[in-house]
Amino acid sequence: MTRAALKGTYAAPAIEKAFEILEMLTTRADGALVSEMAGHLGRSVGELFRIVVVMEQLGYLQKTGKQDRYRVAYKLLDLAYRATPAHNLVDAARSEMRELAQATEQSCHLVVAGGGTGLVIAREENPGMRGFALRLGASIDLIKSCSGQVLLAFLEPDRAQREIEQAEATQGKSVDREWLAGRLAVIRDHGFDRRKSPITHGVTDISYPVFGFDGKVAAALTIPFLELIDGSQKVDLESSQALLKRAAAAISTALGCGAGGGGVR
Repeated sequence: MTRAALKGTYAAPAIEKAFEILEMLTTRADGALVSEMAGHLGRSVGELFRIVVVMEQLGYLQKTGKQDRYRVAYKLLDLAYRATPAHNLVDAARSEMRELAQATEQSCHLVVAGGGTGLVIAREENPGMRGFALRLGASIDLIKSCSGQVLLAFLEPDRAQREIEQAEATQGKSVDREWLAGRLAVIRDHGFDRRKSPITHGVTDISYPVFGFDGKVAAALTIPFLELIDGSQKVDLESSQALLKRAAAAISTALGCGAGGGGVR
């Protein structure tokens, strides 16, 4: 809802400003000064200063140590983790993901959908010396990424439609629905997705759905398989995919998904 729309409903200016600050800081890895926040949001420094100080006192913002720059603190991630189904999901996935990373000598990560984007809520790094991994809390392109398309393929149609519409609104561009429908149909038919990374050379993304007790897709478990060229790789792509499939099914079972996994193959 826009700021103008809020004025005609149940507006809470201080809360609105606090969330504007949080949303703005997600795009500022180095943080921002209060004056920079004010300029970006079209607010005065006086409007934001006390709110920023209170948010810091409550642990939602922290100073970076450079010129009183503020950034989002991990308390927000912890709160979201404990207050959403992600808590049980990560608990169920943690040991399987650790074993998967050790067995494949590859990193893996768990992605959930929400608000038109994907979010990495858990990851395990390659236990070896070399590897490729996404950071915890990373935002994933729900439309184009391997993990995102796996989620969309197995979400209920109405939910998938809402996620696509929200992605369009966030990205400011329309999605080729015919192309996307074709991609999702193939993924549903195969039960997973695997393809060369569109971003990183030498990486093949493999992703399987994870299902909850209700048979609905809860997350996508993904390996960004990094291919080595020095002959030191002990586990190949096909073996890693088989181990990933087994791990996704095991997590689904731990979450209470019945036999057949609501789509796990």
